[in-house]
Amino acid sequence: MISRDDAFTLLKKYNKDPFHIQHALTVEAVMKWYAKELGYADEADYWGTVGLLHDIDFELYPDEHCLKAPELLKDGGVSDDIIHAVCSHGYGITVGNGTTIDVEPTREMEKVLFAADELTGLIWAAALMRPSKSTKDMELKSLKKKYKSKGFAAGCSREVIERGAAQLGWELDKLLTMTLQAMADSEDTINAEMAAEG
Repeated sequence: MISRDDAFTLLKKYNKDPFHIQHALTVEAVMKWYAKELGYADEADYWGTVGLLHDIDFELYPDEHCLKAPELLKDGGVSDDIIHAVCSHGYGITVGNGTTIDVEPTREMEKVLFAADELTGLIWAAALMRPSKSTKDMELKSLKKKYKSKGFAAGCSREVIERGAAQLGWELDKLLTMTLQAMADSEDTINAEMAAEG
């Protein structure tokens, strides 16, 4: 498997915007948290690598999201199973060039990525509205209020989040609760790494 350092270097080859770097680090941390929580602790680094690389093509090729990724990842020496997982988080979504992504998430790890990816963006947007600018003091009811407000973080698709929960066989509340907890538990680590990136 590609090392964490090599994966991060590969990510930064195609992503310069701090927003995209932070999102990648957030999804990495959330995926590692879920791996441990769901009984896959020995695969936590693997889950994390998928999270780190999931949007590798988004900054430079937004209209070919999940279509350009295989080429970039293969060039970086990434294995086919990770490439499949990365592409599966776009399942059923039509990207800017009109193509609908048909790579289905089959493993639990892929379903978690699909479900949590959009949600991390919404939770982060909600955190930035708080006086603390943090997820650590956010309560579920506060998050649910933002979630239900159609105009809030409109770019984060509720339909995708709900489809993700359904693929996992989870109630939406379970997904919201666990992803919020994952982000709160990981926030200090992510902030430290972002500060180191400067």
